[in-house]
Amino acid sequence: MKEDGISQLVKPEHAAKALSTDLVELAKEVAKADTFVRANVGNKLQVIVEQIRFLQSQAEKVLAEAKRNSDLHHVACNCKKIPGNTYYMYERPDGQRYMSLISPQEWGSACPHEPHGAFILEMDHSWTPAEDAAGRASDQALVEQILHNKRVLAITDNP
Repeated sequence: MKEDGISQLVKPEHAAKALSTDLVELAKEVAKADTFVRANVGNKLQVIVEQIRFLQSQAEKVLAEAKRNSDLHHVACNCKKIPGNTYYMYERPDGQRYMSLISPQEWGSACPHEPHGAFILEMDHSWTPAEDAAGRASDQALVEQILHNKRVLAITDNP
């Protein structure tokens, strides 16, 4: 229907005949749409909250590792620290800690002080507890494969 060359989208005679039930239905549809929008936003925000928690736990892990690394670098050591070597920490009866290249097994029954762990000095001068070395080595191998494009980025817990 055209009037003065302009198309009319709504016929005036029908627009005036809107029933009150139509308005109620329209209000219900708007309320339903609002509910869906709110649920959608809530779901997206939940994903962000989970990411924040993950990043927060990663930050806590980084800070804990930094503290451990700093603490271990401040432990007395009478030899030059060389990356790749394993150092054994001992504690004297007076509480003083020191690092040694000699393992408790090498000392045997003559071990002079209480052993408090073994740590590997990494190339970046961070410390890896010896019990975590296998996991770190497999992670580094995966990184090397990725860097040399030998493996598609398919990182799993068990490479």
